Amino acid sequence: MQRVVFLVDMNAFFISCEASRSPALRDVPAAVAGDPKNRSGIILAANYEARKYKVKTTMVIHEAKKLCPNLVLVPPDHDFYSQKSKEVMNILSRYSPLIQQNSIDEAWMDLTGSKALLGEPLEIARSIMDTILNELGLWCSVGISDNKSLAKMASEFKKPLGITELYQKDVKEKLWPLPVRDMYGIGRQTEARLLNLGISKIGDIAGCDSKLLVKIFGKYGAEMYRLANGIDNSPVEPNTFGDSKSVGRSTTLRDDITDIDYAKKVLLQLAEEVGADARRYGSKGRTVSIEIKYSDFKTITRQKSIPATFLTREIYNTGAGLLDKYWDTTRPVRLLGISLSNFEDKDLRQMSIFDTLENEQNVDRTKKEEQLEKTIDKLRQKFGDEKIKRAKTIK
Repeated sequence: MQRVVFLVDMNAFFISCEASRSPALRDVPAAVAGDPKNRSGIILAANYEARKYKVKTTMVIHEAKKLCPNLVLVPPDHDFYSQKSKEVMNILSRYSPLIQQNSIDEAWMDLTGSKALLGEPLEIARSIMDTILNELGLWCSVGISDNKSLAKMASEFKKPLGITELYQKDVKEKLWPLPVRDMYGIGRQTEARLLNLGISKIGDIAGCDSKLLVKIFGKYGAEMYRLANGIDNSPVEPNTFGDSKSVGRSTTLRDDITDIDYAKKVLLQLAEEVGADARRYGSKGRTVSIEIKYSDFKTITRQKSIPATFLTREIYNTGAGLLDKYWDTTRPVRLLGISLSNFEDKDLRQMSIFDTLENEQNVDRTKKEEQLEKTIDKLRQKFGDEKIKRAKTIK
């Protein structure tokens, strides 16, 4: 039986969430920005009206304003976006129990064998799109394929509100004529290296000697070759936070960077989201990990053990310390991530024999800070993230 895999990708998710409660934003150039009052803040999501002016995610605000002087900026409300994401996933679960959430705004679905119950793949995709639009007021695009990688690539073909089928049998006709930059995972640096090799189309990658690609690009060369030929046997693996061994956030940067101060600014924003998620579920982790993906797609992960926590300050400080230790100013970075893992068992949590009177003051201070951050979470949920900001982000 042929596999049927969907990738449901929410279109301009953060700003679309804002437009669902403020419809006037739909018809004007608008974007969610990390700090609309700070010219050095970054664009987190731009709607399609703003994209007409070439406003893009991770662009610095003053650059976006130069391109689009009338750009309407909205402060982020991550709790609201998380809630909307859950509502989207709940809708998807009506169609299949096999859902693998890839990020806050996209998920793979395995719909193999669902034809008799739900209809043809195109019918199912239209039903999903219409349901999300009618119930949540949000737009999405759907990629349909027989594997995850092609479904992901197909979801990028038509935006917004697009449905695209791209099966392995269609790769030669639909995928190979496209420029290499259109292939999932290839950025500007890799594109430049491929062009220097005379490789300009995805079909050129597919027809290239795989050993040569591995020699030049390492492990990513082999992955590039497989993806260009439409090969991906990875399963759709359902995940939920409750079963997850970690909670993390990562972001692909608009431009490759070597500036560690900018990297720390991005990391703090990610740590805020990780801490908020962990506190929402009352889960304290003992390990903080960072992920750094370079422009050549080589990735390193580094981690450090700490006393169990869900405090943003401790998550960020640990991550920033790892950045200081492992940052390489000679290697441009295209993606950053941070995660919290090794959660303590809440049912087995107890006082240590080392929690003597001399440590009571530190324990009390930690409890007060935990309560403070939970209060901040509630205030942000009610009034928006920008009402309370950390001094580091203001600076």
